[in-house]
Amino acid sequence: MKCNLLEGDRKPDGVRFRMLGPLAIERGGAPLELPASRKTCGLLAYLALTRRPARRSRLCELLWDEAANDPRGELRWCLSKLRGLLGDAAGNIVVTSGDTVALRLDGWFVDAAEVASALDGAIETLGAEQLQALSELYTGELLEGLVIERCPEFNLWLTGQQSRYAAFRATLLQQLVASLPVDSDKRLAALEKWVEVAPFDDRAQIELLRCLAGRGRVDAFKRHLAAAARLYEAEGLDFEPIRKTLQKASNTRSATVPVGAVAASATPAPNAGAELGSKAARRPSLAVMPFHALPDRREGIGETADGLTHDTITRLAKLRSFFVIAEGSVFALGFRQVGPEEAGRRLNVDYVASGSVRRRQGRLGVSVELIETTTARIFWAEDFDCRQNDVFSILNDISDRIVASIASEIEAVERNRAVLRPPDSLDAWQAYHRGLWHMYRFTQTENEAARRFFEMAVRLDPTFSRAHAGLSFTHWQSAFQNWGDRKTHMTHALEAAGRGLIVDEHDPAAHWAMGRALWLKGNHDEAIGELQRSVNLSPNFALGHYSLAFVHSQSGDPRAAIEAADHSRLLSPFDPLLFGMLGSKAMAHVRLGQFDEAAAWSVKAATQPNAHILILAIAAFCHVLAGRIAEARSYAEAIRRAQPRFGVEEYLNAFQFSTDAATLFRSAARKIGLT
Repeated sequence: MKCNLLEGDRKPDGVRFRMLGPLAIERGGAPLELPASRKTCGLLAYLALTRRPARRSRLCELLWDEAANDPRGELRWCLSKLRGLLGDAAGNIVVTSGDTVALRLDGWFVDAAEVASALDGAIETLGAEQLQALSELYTGELLEGLVIERCPEFNLWLTGQQSRYAAFRATLLQQLVASLPVDSDKRLAALEKWVEVAPFDDRAQIELLRCLAGRGRVDAFKRHLAAAARLYEAEGLDFEPIRKTLQKASNTRSATVPVGAVAASATPAPNAGAELGSKAARRPSLAVMPFHALPDRREGIGETADGLTHDTITRLAKLRSFFVIAEGSVFALGFRQVGPEEAGRRLNVDYVASGSVRRRQGRLGVSVELIETTTARIFWAEDFDCRQNDVFSILNDISDRIVASIASEIEAVERNRAVLRPPDSLDAWQAYHRGLWHMYRFTQTENEAARRFFEMAVRLDPTFSRAHAGLSFTHWQSAFQNWGDRKTHMTHALEAAGRGLIVDEHDPAAHWAMGRALWLKGNHDEAIGELQRSVNLSPNFALGHYSLAFVHSQSGDPRAAIEAADHSRLLSPFDPLLFGMLGSKAMAHVRLGQFDEAAAWSVKAATQPNAHILILAIAAFCHVLAGRIAEARSYAEAIRRAQPRFGVEEYLNAFQFSTDAATLFRSAARKIGLT
């Protein structure tokens, strides 16, 4: 649905559907009488707000509990009421197709859709009038008063949406403030509204106080400063970052902030981050809100939800990629029923994860979503559903998948964000992610670019262990791919990995880098020990499991290699190194004499993005061993086109195969001319 921003763009006889406040519908300017059934209203709101077809089973779970005699029958009754309300005898608005139900909203004015569409686009391109019009669509809380008794799933969904649209409102107001002249009365009004809807947003409080001071309203400044401090204190939040910012402003020559009005504090905020302009590594911050138990906390489901929350927080913290808010803080906010976006602002974090756990007919379902706090954008959501046979094993698997997905999604966002910044403006964290972006292209040119960014990161912050690990990997890659003097790059890979361990011996990535560097040197047992240490520190570190598969597949335990490769793919199914995970599994099957399986996995490896020439060689040799010579020759031809001088010795020099495996690969190479 395209965002038109102003109601005047709509046809006067069209339908106006208002959800930013109490639910209301108008047709041709006249209000329609809503159904007496709250479930019918809830169904209408859900379909209009989600804007996509919904399965009937999902709608039944949402609005009826397990005690309902015939939820599908009641759903049909509600749909008939909606058709009567909307004059839809032909079924052109309430559309049913197979097992799905949807609303066709063509030509409707839906206030919530207008706001969501604007936030999904480039909001910074909107003018002040458009932003003002969008913010004025709010007459209250989203779907105000539409809580439905004995419908916990609907009420949880509604709470999440209300929190999301409250964050949208704050974002609109923030952008409106930025677009208006500093001395404008409209700007002051927008600031006051911003503080009203987001009272714990430090930026809103600071801007309002600065505005009051700039207008010479010293008494109003003092009153608001004192009131805001009391409000933060009542919620157990730290007001000192605001006090410090205002104190710095009062000390400048051109300051408008009253010098004596702000009590400076010598104690920095524990989560305030680095000072402005610092180039040190700034890890993204994350809060995992307590998972909700549905339909309620009976029969142990509450303990299951709390346990899953605890495991997710603990495992994410062990990755050491993020600053993860402690369990006590998030449970305290969850107990107060603070929504994810509001919790994100109160905790001053970049990302918030939230979800729910439910049991139904012998199955366990978990829903999770990840939100970017500044925009309230949901950029990852997933549903996990499985049989409830062994609840502890199931929860362990689900927690693994949640943690790996959250880590992967945040890493992708941070990489893409870093790529858009000018190189001379990068801090250590951004330079590190810029390096990852180049590193994962697996070419010699991109690998050199990655190395320069990792060197920048460690220069800006020598204590950033991940940057040392990334730098080590670029040298490892150059040695492995024969992109320079192998001995020199081997030495540099070991040195960089060693520096990473010195600055943070508990970072799994540091042990991963050291393990790979030791393998490069031929120290097989020591390499296995370091890689095992990486996954012991963080069982969800996918690259650690993959590297164990890589080493075992050549001269270690091939069955352990297959198990580790499968686990790494489970943890990170879209990993940039997926071709290596699949290739390692193929090599392990070769060593077990399972050539058909080896060929099948080698095909999957060779078709992955960025699969390099050594992966093509694995596919070529595995197909020869499986007796599929024609396919093997097609891979050999692709290798010759890429590197005419490549042969089996280059392949064997890159890897460290057992004698038996090397003999097999040499025999295969002779049959397709890759000698």
